[in-house]
Amino acid sequence: MNKYLAIIRIRFTNSLQYRAAAIAGMATQFAWGSMEILAFSAFYKVNPDAFPMEFSQTVSYIWMQQALLALFMMWFFEGEIFSSITSGSIAYELARPIDLYNRWFCQAAANRLAKAVLRCMPILIVAFAVPAPFRMSPPASFKQFVLFLLSTGLSLCVVVSFSMLIYISTFYTLSPIGIRLMAAALSDFLAGATIPLPFFPDPFRRIAECLPFAAMQNMPLRVYSGNISGKDAATGILMQVFWFVLLVITGKLMMKNALKKVVVQGG
Repeated sequence: MNKYLAIIRIRFTNSLQYRAAAIAGMATQFAWGSMEILAFSAFYKVNPDAFPMEFSQTVSYIWMQQALLALFMMWFFEGEIFSSITSGSIAYELARPIDLYNRWFCQAAANRLAKAVLRCMPILIVAFAVPAPFRMSPPASFKQFVLFLLSTGLSLCVVVSFSMLIYISTFYTLSPIGIRLMAAALSDFLAGATIPLPFFPDPFRRIAECLPFAAMQNMPLRVYSGNISGKDAATGILMQVFWFVLLVITGKLMMKNALKKVVVQGG
C-alpha cells in the first residue's frame, strides 16, 4: 500500500509544478463557462418553464463543471502510458515489483487531482463573486455538500477506471488515436459534459443514466446543484460504486490477458 501512496504523492507533487499551464487553463475554463451560461440564459429567457433544471441549478452545474474539469475531462489521457506501450518501454514497467494496473491507476488519479487543485479555487472564487443571476449558489444543505464530495471522489474513480480500459486496449492496436477520439466524444456527450443529462429527451435520458458515463461528472454536478437529492442521490452514488467496481474488474482481467500476449521488439 505504501508504494502506491508514494506514487500518488510523487505524481501529485510533480503535477503541481505546471502553474503556467494551470493559469492558461483557468482563463480558458472561465471564458468557456461564461459563454455556456450566457447561451443557456438566452434560452431560459424565452421560456423558463420549459427546462428540467432551474436556471440557478444550471449555473451552479456549469461553474462547478469548469472548476473540476481536470477530474472529469475524458479527452485527457496520460501520454506517458501510451508511449510506454507503443515504444516498448513497457518492458521496464513489467520488471518492477509492482502491479502495473494499480500503478497506472494511481498515476492517472494523482495527475488529475493535482490539476484540479491548481485550477478550482480561483474559478470558484470568481463564480461566487459575479453578479446574480450568473452567480454560483452554495449547496442546499451540509448533507447535500457531503454527498457531493462523496460523489466527486467516486466520479474520479470511475473516470480513471474507464480511462484504464483505453490504455489497455492499446496493447491490441497499432495506434491509440482512433479509440481515444471515439471514447472522448462518446463519454463527454453521455456524461453531461456538453449539456446536462436532464436536458436529454426522456427515453434517451433513461438509457444514458444506466450507462457508466452517467456515473462520471453527471452525478456530482447534479448533486451539488440540487437537481437530485435524497433517495435519488443515494441511488446515483450506489450506481457509481457499481460501475467503479465493474470497470476495475474488467480492466484487471483485460490487463492480465494483454500481459500474457505482450511482445516487446528491439534490442
